[in-house]
Amino acid sequence: MRFSRKSLGIPYAVFLVIFVAAPLLFLFYYAFTDGQGQFTMYNLTHFFTDPNTLGTLYYSFTIAIVTTAVCLLLAYPAAYFLATSRLQTKSVILMLFIMPMWINFSLRITALKEILNVLEGNLAMHPFLNAVIGMTYDFMPFMILPIYTTISRLDEALREAAMDLGADPVQTFLRVTLPLSVPGILSGVSMVFLPAMTNYVVLDMLYNSTYIMGSLIGSYFAAYNWHGGSMISLILLAMICLFTLLTGNAEEEGARGALL
Repeated sequence: MRFSRKSLGIPYAVFLVIFVAAPLLFLFYYAFTDGQGQFTMYNLTHFFTDPNTLGTLYYSFTIAIVTTAVCLLLAYPAAYFLATSRLQTKSVILMLFIMPMWINFSLRITALKEILNVLEGNLAMHPFLNAVIGMTYDFMPFMILPIYTTISRLDEALREAAMDLGADPVQTFLRVTLPLSVPGILSGVSMVFLPAMTNYVVLDMLYNSTYIMGSLIGSYFAAYNWHGGSMISLILLAMICLFTLLTGNAEEEGARGALL
């Protein structure tokens, strides 16, 4: 048998079939069947008619949107300052933002919980606020890094040209830097928004919450309702694919529009 470069893709293809395609097939099977293995649309209609699942979906969306907005408002100024400053220690400052990611996730959230306990006393009194704080603390580096990378790669000549044409620093930022940094913003938004919808571990560790889609799916499977849990997983997968597609197109359009 003659070896070719295409043969190098065989292990990857086998990996995709076993760990991606096969689980998805099982997910589709359980989502559209009942306990007797008969085809049914009940699981789909139940999702959109059950107040519990719709309320959890709404709560998950709200947490994800607020967390993403807070991360963006905090991360963009920090990333812009680090990318445009001439500080010799900016690489050290950037590392300080990334260092929490090197610490075990459980330890980080436990430490945050102790801090919030000292400040509030009872975490159950402000569940939404604490959820946003926990998510923001966990996902902030994922928003800073893509924005910092995008801004740091911008051609300085573009900003200098804008100022030579009479633009003040604010106009230069609004008309040059901000539009050109849109790809980094969208990348950071997708890296924060999607996990924030399903990362129930933060909420469970802070105050034993079950108000998010990830924990709802887990409760379905824990109760051996694989059919309902599979349908919720498929719906979330479709939402994630749609969101990724929209942000990918917006990222391309934003970059193209800024260059024009």
